[in-house]
Amino acid sequence: MQNDPELNPKYLGKISSDFVKVAELLKEASYQIRKREFSDFPIFPVSEENIPIGNLLYEKGRMENKMNYYASFLEEFLDRKLVEEKDKFVEAYRDPDEFCCLFIVDQQFTNFIFIPYPED
Repeated sequence: MQNDPELNPKYLGKISSDFVKVAELLKEASYQIRKREFSDFPIFPVSEENIPIGNLLYEKGRMENKMNYYASFLEEFLDRKLVEEKDKFVEAYRDPDEFCCLFIVDQQFTNFIFIPYPED
């Protein structure tokens, strides 16, 4: 796997159209992760294939979504050495009430993206 800092716009469109289907549920999961004090930094790994990161929340096809969505948080990423510098990650992390932190896992790349939740 390579980490490509730029997502192909076509791929970003695919992620965005899929994300809309599960956004409200992910927003609630983010809130619960923070409210129950698991972490202040929820992360949602996303992949078309099964991956061993986090806990599966929404299997692809469940809500006409094309990707699997998992729930995790920064501490797991630090333990697995997927994030090496906590301070830099925390500095880049965006408001979890407004943005969802997705960790995209694809055969060609891995990447964090912050995607805004749709407005009500």
